[in-house]
Amino acid sequence: MTSADHTYLVSGMTCAHCVASVREEVSELDGVEVVALELADGRLVVRGEAADSQDAIRAAVEAAGYSAVPA
Repeated sequence: MTSADHTYLVSGMTCAHCVASVREEVSELDGVEVVALELADGRLVVRGEAADSQDAIRAAVEAAGYSAVPA
């Protein structure tokens, strides 16, 4: 299976701690290879098999206290 990048917009992040919290939750998903976040625009990019599961990504972001929608 080829890994592709999937992009989401995360709302509610205001600081580096927010970014770290989201990164930690998403990184814990099985099959995630890369997690990249930009605080300035709220962009989350996920690469790996788990990236195909929008529900799992959104649930991980919500577990960190934020919300995400596919970009």
